[in-house]
Parts: sequence; C-alpha cells; structure tokens
Amino acid sequence: MSYKRANNLLPAELVELIQTYVDGEYIYIPRREENKKSWGSGTATRSELDLRNSNIYNDYLSGIDTTTLAEKYYLSSKSIQRIILKEKKANNKSMWL
Repeated sequence: MSYKRANNLLPAELVELIQTYVDGEYIYIPRREENKKSWGSGTATRSELDLRNSNIYNDYLSGIDTTTLAEKYYLSSKSIQRIILKEKKANNKSMWL
C-alpha cells in the first residue's frame, strides 16, 4: 500500500472537511466491498501453502509421525496437527461432493 497526497486527489473543500476530524494524521480508507481481494491473491503464497499442507498430509498418511513432520517442515507439532485436521476435513468433504 502506498500513501497518496490528499491535496493531489481530493477537492480542497473535502480536504478541509477531513482536517476538521483528522489534522495531519494518517487515515486508512478501506476498499469497497466489491473491490476487496482475498488474502494471498496477489502472490503465489496461498498456492504454495496449500501445496505444502497437502504434502504434510500425504506424508502423515504414509506413516510419518507429527514430530518428524514438524522438524521436516520447520513448524511446531501443534501446527502440524492443525494442518492434518484441516486437510482431513477438506478431503472428507470432497468425498461427499
């Protein structure tokens, strides 16, 4: 996110009105609901995490214990357990569709 100068974007009257509420401070103006992007949509991070989590689940199904998976993927055992549970639920849902 980059900052824009209000004086370059908004009419002077509107800048003056905003200054009655916030004078010289930073404010965040959220996107409109229809313009919002989901987390990870601008990068490959979401797909990389999905692939990693799928690999963790497949390793678990092949018999690798959670402690070994935690060391292999540099995560806590609790995170591995959470990922396995989430993947298990996702796979069970897809079986019924």
